[in-house]
Amino acid sequence: MPTAIVAGGGIAGLASALALTQQGWRVTVLERAAVLGEVGAGVALARNGVASLQALGFDDGAIASIGTLSRAGGTFDLRGRPILALSEDVDGVTMRGVHRARLHGALLERVQERGVDLITGAQVTSPVPGVPGGAQAEVTADGITYRADLLVAADGVNSAVRAALAPVPQPVYSGYSSWRAVLDHTLDPPVLTQYWGPHAELGTMPIDDDRTYWYGYVKMPQGTLLLDEHLAASERFADWASPVRQIIAATPPGAVMRHDVFHLPGGMARYHHGRVVAVGDAAHAMLPTMGQGVATALEDGICVGKLVGEPVAAGGDLATALADYDAARRPRCRTIARSALASAIAGSHLGPGLQGVRNALMRLTPRSAISRGADAVMGWTPPV
Repeated sequence: MPTAIVAGGGIAGLASALALTQQGWRVTVLERAAVLGEVGAGVALARNGVASLQALGFDDGAIASIGTLSRAGGTFDLRGRPILALSEDVDGVTMRGVHRARLHGALLERVQERGVDLITGAQVTSPVPGVPGGAQAEVTADGITYRADLLVAADGVNSAVRAALAPVPQPVYSGYSSWRAVLDHTLDPPVLTQYWGPHAELGTMPIDDDRTYWYGYVKMPQGTLLLDEHLAASERFADWASPVRQIIAATPPGAVMRHDVFHLPGGMARYHHGRVVAVGDAAHAMLPTMGQGVATALEDGICVGKLVGEPVAAGGDLATALADYDAARRPRCRTIARSALASAIAGSHLGPGLQGVRNALMRLTPRSAISRGADAVMGWTPPV
């Protein structure tokens, strides 16, 4: 039975662990946090993310229990005027509004059922990549050395494994910070709605029948300290459309959190090194403006299982399998990351001078072009 160590117990790490166990691997997950879990934030899980969950063994009922069916309702300016409103007849914009903690919990339950060894409070250090066909990969955590046939780097944008084995590129601050909150609130209509203003964006999305997730993505110096996050968000969006002001006002102050947004420009030059394979933000942390971070992490996980785990378990060559994974994942993730950067430049990162020009041009966008663009990203299907 081949063995794997997964560094990181987030969504990418658990998806990878689950996919590998489905191919007969014995897996150990090392998570630096004392408790496995996710923060209280939402995710717009598009068709490709849903397809990944299906490939990981989730049936329609299990997926429905994770998140509510929704769609993209379009983009509006800060006054609430439509820039690019989307109706139900636009193809390719369906999604599920998901609470990250619920998705993470569902993955965690599956890996526990499959006997994955989950070790918390384990800070991974001193990774040794090993050699396909030769020495195993190894890491140290709390003075214990773990060795395996495969090491999965799933430890996020600040990956210790990546930093040790491939120190370029380094994470870069985007220039933007993001407020996030979940509250008891029913959206009408129950769709993902985005508002764009100078150097800012706010979005609202249902994550079940009576709960709503919102985020406020704004230009801000790195490391800014605010005494009252709720008050700061209220003041930042005080002159925006009524639905924006209302959703912030309805949010309990303690529910508002904020984090600086970092990304990995270009992603790793190669998603594998020795016996190490990188997934999720460790490989390709991208700006959140395409909403594809979680979906691509799930894609990576299923591809680790299908493109690496399956052929190696059948006696195939690990080096070839890792190269196949890289060839499948790196071009796609780089394309999505470039699209996210382009979306940011034209959207929330745009200053006040060109808002009107941008809005006028976007109103001319044919709906067929929207559907084609959505399908190019979200029409991904897992390898068979």
